[in-house]
Amino acid sequence: MEAKRLRKPGFREARRFDKRLMHLGKGLVMAQGSAPRRLVAGNWKMNGLSRSLVEVRALKSALAARALSTTIAVCPPATLLHQVSLELKGTPILVGGQDCHPEATGPFTGDISAEMLADAGASLVILGHSERRHGLHESDELIARKVSGAQRAGLVSILCIGETEAERDGGRTLDVVGRQITYSLPQAMDAGALVIAYEPVWAIGTGRVPSNSDIESVHGFVRERLKKRFGGDGADIAILYGGSVKPSNAGEILKLKEVGGALVGGASLKATDFLQIIDAA
Repeated sequence: MEAKRLRKPGFREARRFDKRLMHLGKGLVMAQGSAPRRLVAGNWKMNGLSRSLVEVRALKSALAARALSTTIAVCPPATLLHQVSLELKGTPILVGGQDCHPEATGPFTGDISAEMLADAGASLVILGHSERRHGLHESDELIARKVSGAQRAGLVSILCIGETEAERDGGRTLDVVGRQITYSLPQAMDAGALVIAYEPVWAIGTGRVPSNSDIESVHGFVRERLKKRFGGDGADIAILYGGSVKPSNAGEILKLKEVGGALVGGASLKATDFLQIIDAA
């Protein structure tokens, strides 16, 4: 079903969710016509205390007067998730979690389920980030179970994929991201509940960025894999770039073919920096 045409996409106007996601109760807003809107998501990682809400307020205030053509999301630590969702209530800015447990409930001390994230105000969740794949040794199979759990709770998954420096130097980039797409997704997957974020591990937090041709090559490869898996719906899944995205390089990266937005790390912690990236999108 086609998403209904939006009137002028101003901040003060409530937006309709993509109808493919209405059965999930959450989703990314679609632009006029059938093309998906760009998504710029800020991953705060393990940063932020209550005083950091001043940055959320600054972001909300700055965007209030703008006509947005890009979907914006903020993914704070779980301790701030509900507070951030309250700050952003009534705005088109989405709130996301940074991870979830595959199960809805159970004896998993310290873990947070997708249902808990949704209850706190989240509409999406980052899964498979390299800091969890490599730092905490999460397997593709475990990540697929988490994606399934997120879908069960009505959350959109931002699935992170990307190669290490050794894998890149060994010419295995496409093999690695292809494997991650294949095995990090459950068999019963709704294309409307999925966003892909390509984040080369060696570029995250290092200030290093792949060449434009490398980014386009990987994003093009990912697009073909998604179309092979989901058919025509695979053409509508947003593919974000992540890995040292900052105000100085966002404009150039976001112009590249098949780059449908950005997953932003450290630059999302300050509203002034994050806003420059949003403007570039």
